[in-house]
Amino acid sequence: MIIFPAIDILDGKCVRLIQGDYNQERVYSDSPIAMAKEWEEKGAEYIHIVDLNGAKTGQSINKDIIQEIATTVSIPIQVGGGIRSLETIKEYIEAGVSRVIIGTAAINDQEFLREAVEKFGEKVAVSIDARNGYVATDGWTDTSDVLALDLVKILEEIGVTTIVYTDIAKDGMLQGPNLAEQQTINEATKIDVIASGGVTTKEDVENLEAFNIYGVIIGKALYDGKLEFESLMEE
Repeated sequence: MIIFPAIDILDGKCVRLIQGDYNQERVYSDSPIAMAKEWEEKGAEYIHIVDLNGAKTGQSINKDIIQEIATTVSIPIQVGGGIRSLETIKEYIEAGVSRVIIGTAAINDQEFLREAVEKFGEKVAVSIDARNGYVATDGWTDTSDVLALDLVKILEEIGVTTIVYTDIAKDGMLQGPNLAEQQTINEATKIDVIASGGVTTKEDVENLEAFNIYGVIIGKALYDGKLEFESLMEE
């Protein structure tokens, strides 16, 4: 199982939000680039990056910083947040980003998603952010009437090979992941699932690994010192 340390970028800084609330932010570093280097030095195999401004506005506000991260570190990075055009995907991939994550646009414009998968294949992943089993969009500010499990089936048919599944209620709360929901999603599909939201302890990581999940994203627990990244990499 790949452990992805998360770098969430808001207004050019590395922050964490609680349950996706833009009014509840905490700045952890003024330099996301330095943060990415630090994770690489600690042994990360892959870094997960979110442009929070982009997620909210649909514009890749922090693209220059993310492109610099891609050229600065030697490990792969995946990027999400406000990616709603083929041109933006192309720019990221050409800058060295290994995987681009489509969120809101995957729900609102499935034709765009089909085109993206057709053109860029496995370099395109989809983020499913769920609240009580229903998909949320636009930086988690809106909840749709689409069930996450139904969306997974559509994504399979389109040819998506990787999804990031986040339980919003757990995100940033340091109360553990929604294991039952993560297991349900993972067992319902052949798509590689990256679990996200609430991972706080080594036991959480081990429980997810027991489901044969492809990867897990960890954010706040690492930044707050609840989890030591190096100890996870020793396993």
